Amino acid sequence: MWTRFVILGTALWVVSCAKNDTIPPLEKALASQNPNIQRVMENLDAYEVQIRYTEIDRRNDSVIFTDHDFQVDANSYFYPASTVKFPAAVAALEKLNEIDSLSMDTRFFVEGDSVQTTFAKAVSEIFAVSDNAANNRLLEFLGQDDLNRRMERRGVSPIRIAHRLSTDNADDVTTKPLVFYLNDSTTALSSSIINAAIQPLELNDIKKGKGYIAGETYQQGAFDFSLKNYFPIDAQSALLKRIIFPKAFPEAQQFKLNKKQREFLLEAMHTLPSKVGYDPVEYYDSYVKFFLFGDSTEPMPEHIKIYNKVGYAYGTLTDNAYIKDTKNNIDFMVTATILVNSDEVFNDDAYEYDEVGIPFLAQLGRELYQLELERKR
Repeated sequence: MWTRFVILGTALWVVSCAKNDTIPPLEKALASQNPNIQRVMENLDAYEVQIRYTEIDRRNDSVIFTDHDFQVDANSYFYPASTVKFPAAVAALEKLNEIDSLSMDTRFFVEGDSVQTTFAKAVSEIFAVSDNAANNRLLEFLGQDDLNRRMERRGVSPIRIAHRLSTDNADDVTTKPLVFYLNDSTTALSSSIINAAIQPLELNDIKKGKGYIAGETYQQGAFDFSLKNYFPIDAQSALLKRIIFPKAFPEAQQFKLNKKQREFLLEAMHTLPSKVGYDPVEYYDSYVKFFLFGDSTEPMPEHIKIYNKVGYAYGTLTDNAYIKDTKNNIDFMVTATILVNSDEVFNDDAYEYDEVGIPFLAQLGRELYQLELERKR
């Protein structure tokens, strides 16, 4: 009797496992019973979730990507917030390669601004703490049109970077000149760049909510994002793949970064704030790393490196990450966005980032990480 029970139980277990193996991995992760996942999955219309999970396999010298998508739709708009700093950093480094007199270490300042910096420092600040001013300085160097063209030329599309971040001249189509220090005593002034006028985007969900705050006054009606930046999941994933694995793409789709630039960029993307001099209490390890560890202020394990860029504004949280575990020899990519704005009022700073958004992204990362530990390669 006992033997028959064991055999029957084993047979049922094998059938169950076989059935479970046919379920797509992202679907498995989102079927988690964890409440941080469940509460979002039970109200998807409100949260506007989009996710791309990319499995990475290697065959000889080739890297193979397998994308698993959930509600990914380039025609369904979400506000990309600070994720647009990633293409700005890449495009700025590429442009530097085209100007013999400039390098990552060239000191400069924006005309009318008292802050001196270098391109290397601006890139570091963008990834370590998502600094808005650093991004805006690079945008003055590039201009919106050139930035967009550089992305599209390499196959990173659709994309439309239209404005600076959190500054009075955010929408100005003319850039400010930059003053470069060619040496200790010689400076050079760049010319202003006049960019094309911004045209309204025509996408689904481009108008959101039931009201918004403008000039400290409540305005009835949907908030219009049609003149804002646009950087959907497809383009974010495409950029990340080309930076982490450039040789997986044709030469025409590879960004023209030299070895020193690419190594610096990768280092900046995973380096934790405390490693570059920021206060570890205020800027804890996961300050700008939402997947796996975003809901904790504890130190991150040293064997897990996350190369990423997050964004959060207007109630939208997004993370675009390559996650590598050197101890267990696994790596994968995940790009995801979620809207957490239960009162449907924009620009009121009343968003559920800590209560819903970050816990969801952190747990999503943990679910996918566990699947990667179990995955046969």
